[in-house]
Amino acid sequence: MTATPGADHTDSADPADSSADGSNSSAARPAEVASVRATGATAAKPIVPVVLLALAAAGLWAASRMTWVTVYSADGLTEPRTDDLNGGVWFGALTPLALVLVASIAAVFAVKGVLRQLLGVVISVVAAAAAVPGFALAVGAGKTADRAGTLAELPVRAVVSSADTHLGPAILSIVAACLALAAGILLTRRAGEHTEVSDKYDNPVFRKADASAAVSKQNAETGTAAPLSDRVLWDALDAGTDPTDTPDAPGAGPAGESK
Repeated sequence: MTATPGADHTDSADPADSSADGSNSSAARPAEVASVRATGATAAKPIVPVVLLALAAAGLWAASRMTWVTVYSADGLTEPRTDDLNGGVWFGALTPLALVLVASIAAVFAVKGVLRQLLGVVISVVAAAAAVPGFALAVGAGKTADRAGTLAELPVRAVVSSADTHLGPAILSIVAACLALAAGILLTRRAGEHTEVSDKYDNPVFRKADASAAVSKQNAETGTAAPLSDRVLWDALDAGTDPTDTPDAPGAGPAGESK
């Protein structure tokens, strides 16, 4: 009669040990899932692309207000004339492109997934277009003097004597375009990363680990936990966790009898 309780006590210790091991395993899985979720949340925030777009828009706007070309002309009747052509005159689309980048900042927060990826492609195209005039002026491509005379709206009899180029604003526009291009590339890559993280999060392995942890936590409670959904219960069963495996009531023995 005295040996039986001892045997029962010894047998009841083994399930407790295995339950403890299972609890440790279940505790490790939610930590891994939480890490994946945190990574996905960080990747979903387009902070860096937005900052790059803001800097790019500011750079293009500043370049459009700076002097790109100074043209000297004379018509033989009046004093020689000097005209300063700013970026907005030299490349009329420079200011609208800056406004497009500003509008794209709001669009980044308004769209997600594939639409954000397409937005990144559009931003990359805008960046390439914004870099063309500055690059052409920096390398001396095209007839700068003739173009400057046309943009300065000189009289028909006027003759352009010389045209000085200012590389500072041109280089600034190129740098701003490169920042916009980097933002576009990041947006296209972030869309792919977000999809990959979402796929991992929707993976049945992680879903079952979540369900198993939720059921184990509820089983450890004293009945105060909120009821779990059927989906969670089925996922927990698939993971090998029994939702009905609740602890004995306080003061009850191994068979539910009072000590």
